Amino acid sequence: MKYLVILGDGMADEPQEALDGRTVIEAACTPVMDRLAEKGEVGMLRTIPAGMSPGSDTANLAVLGYDPRRYYTGRSPLEALSIGVPMKDTDVAMRCNLVTLSEEEPFEEKRILDHSSGEISTEDAAVLLEAVRRELENETYQFYVGTSYRHCVIWANGRVEELDAPHDHLTEVIGQYLPENETLRAMMKRSFEILDQHPINQERRAKGLNPANSCWFWGAGTKPLLTSFEEEYGKKGAMISAVDLLKGIAVGAGMRVIQVPGANGGLNTNYEGKAQAAVDALLREGADFAYVHLEGSDEMGHQGSVERKLKAVENLDSRVLKPVTEQMDASGEPYRLLVLPDHPTPLRIRTHTADPVPYLLYDSTKKLGDGRPYGETSAAESGIMREEGFRMMRVLLEQDFAKKDKN
Repeated sequence: MKYLVILGDGMADEPQEALDGRTVIEAACTPVMDRLAEKGEVGMLRTIPAGMSPGSDTANLAVLGYDPRRYYTGRSPLEALSIGVPMKDTDVAMRCNLVTLSEEEPFEEKRILDHSSGEISTEDAAVLLEAVRRELENETYQFYVGTSYRHCVIWANGRVEELDAPHDHLTEVIGQYLPENETLRAMMKRSFEILDQHPINQERRAKGLNPANSCWFWGAGTKPLLTSFEEEYGKKGAMISAVDLLKGIAVGAGMRVIQVPGANGGLNTNYEGKAQAAVDALLREGADFAYVHLEGSDEMGHQGSVERKLKAVENLDSRVLKPVTEQMDASGEPYRLLVLPDHPTPLRIRTHTADPVPYLLYDSTKKLGDGRPYGETSAAESGIMREEGFRMMRVLLEQDFAKKDKN
C-alpha cells in the first residue's frame, strides 16, 4: 500500500456571496475530488490545538502526525532547517519577510500593503537581502536567503519574543505591531531606508509590481527536535513543497525533500512537476508515503481574491490530483489518499483561523464513506469530527494509535 497527502494550504473558507453562498471548495470545478468523494470518507479535522496560533507551522506538523503541543518550538527554526542554517541551542531563528510598506508616512505610521511583495522572485529577493546584510549583519544577527519573500535571521543568544505576522495586519498601520525590542525595531526601520529606492525596487515600480521595501521579523523560535517519521510510522516519506517551512519539517523528520524546478509557492507553480515527483517517489524511488504541499490557495486567500483562490483549488484538482490518481490507478498499486487544507484562510479576513477543516480520505481498494461530496458544508454535516489532528496520520496509514500511545 502506498500513501499520499495532497494539501491545499489555506484552501478552506466561508460561504461566499459571489459564489451563491458556496465556499471556494464547493464552487470550484473539481471532478477528481468529486469522483474520489463517491468512495471516500468526508469529515472534519481540527489541526490547530486549542490555544495555539493558527499557522501553517502548527497545522502541517499536525497533518504530518506530530502533536504541535509537544514538537512546536516556532516557525522560523523549521524554515532554517530547510535552508541549511546551522543553529545552536542558544540561537533564536526569526522569519524575515520582504514586505511592501506604504512610502510617504513616517515609519511607524506606514501600512502593510503586501506581505509577499507581489510574490517576488528568489533571485530578486536575494539581491535585496544582500543589500540589507551588508549594513545590518554582525556577530549577533545573521541573514540567510530562503525562497521568494521568505527569509531567515539567526539571533545569537537571543530570546523568543512575540512578533506579529505581517499577513495578519494587511492595510493596517504598523506602529503597534512593531517589535518591542529596540534593536529589532531599528533594524526593520533601517531596512526600509536601504531598500525603498534600491534599483530592483525602482524597476519593480516601473513594471507595476509592488516593491520589496522593508524587512519584517516574526515567527521566532528555538532549535526544533522532531523524531524520525520512519521510526515513528514505519514508512519512508518524501516531501514535495516549494515552501521552506514544509521542507524544514521534512528535514527535521528525516524525510526525503524533493526539489521540483519551477515550484515557487504561488498560483503559477509547477503543478505537473509536483504531481510527477510524488508518483516517481512512490512507484520508482522506494518511498511509501508522499506529502504534496500547494501554497497557492493560501496566498490567494491572503490577497482576498475569490477568483484566484478558486483557480488555485481547480489547479490542485486538474493538475495534481488527476495525474497522480491516473498514474497510481494505472500502476495497479493499492493506495490511500488524504486531501485537505491545513487551516482556513478566509477571503473575508485575509488571514488564518483555527477552525476545523474538511478532509477527504480515499482508499483505492474499498469504499470508506457514504458518498457525500467534499466541502465544508457536507463535511460538517457528516457527523465525523476528529478533534486531534495529529492522529489523522495513523488513520491514513491504518495504524492503531491507541496501541502506539501505550508504548
